[in-house]
Amino acid sequence: MAVTSAFVVVGECVADIVRRPGEPDRVHAGGSPANVAYGLARLGHDATLVTELADDEHGRLITDHLSSVGVTVEASATPRTPSAVATLDAEGRADYRFDIEWGLDAPPPLAPGRHLHTGSIAAVRRPGAAAVLEALRSAAGRTTVSYDPNVRPALMGDHADAVASVERIVALSDVTKASDEDLEWLYPGRAPEEVAEAWVGLGCPLVLVTRGPHGALAATGAERREVASLPVEVADTVGAGDAFMSGALHALAALGALGAGGSDRLAGLPAEAVDEVLRTAAASAAVTVGRAGANPPRADELTAALA
Repeated sequence: MAVTSAFVVVGECVADIVRRPGEPDRVHAGGSPANVAYGLARLGHDATLVTELADDEHGRLITDHLSSVGVTVEASATPRTPSAVATLDAEGRADYRFDIEWGLDAPPPLAPGRHLHTGSIAAVRRPGAAAVLEALRSAAGRTTVSYDPNVRPALMGDHADAVASVERIVALSDVTKASDEDLEWLYPGRAPEEVAEAWVGLGCPLVLVTRGPHGALAATGAERREVASLPVEVADTVGAGDAFMSGALHALAALGALGAGGSDRLAGLPAEAVDEVLRTAAASAAVTVGRAGANPPRADELTAALA
């Protein structure tokens, strides 16, 4: 049966075990696609996450976390719930060590007009990545697709193969978001602006690049736009990029730029609309980095951050 939620997210769930020197471990529900689904639901959107989970302590924690905000979880069984130990440095930056497998079968079809999002480990980890790619190919041209490579070097495999895989998905996407750190790993020495414009040239109408404290930029077929970061006292950066992604999709939905026919609308977004997307996404990320874990804003918190 076709998934009817306005937003359908395909990808992994991960139990994020956050570790700081001298402090007890904290376990958060995580995984980039799961965080995006959670962020969308917190902003008031109907979201379904197609994923894999085990019936274990971490799996139940993640399911309860997602269900608490109304995310519909469609999970295939897996022997154990994936986990990632995130060791934070003094500035709150996370270094990850993963225990994850990904063998998703073909995701269910989308009802007409829905938006499909994917990214991170699910898009590159075999054998499940093949099913994700097929879902994107099926959706392309019928509805809008968004993608966040959210590079995890330890899981990307051969570098050349990883770059080819990322570019293949970028070419199928209508919105791609990446961090400057993602781009530095994929294309060492190339400027983020140059890569963003190259990805537009692959056929993605809107490319967003986050640059941490240096703000974010957007590239379209017509121009490049930039926004500064909002001032915030950083608790940690866990989930910041995912909050940026859900904030961007929230703004694009408000502009009527997603769903059937959205590719043309995205290609024709005026500069002021692109600026609004960047501001909303940056505000969403700022709220998230101001508190521990992947804890994106509610709609009222995002409105307050934008005021």
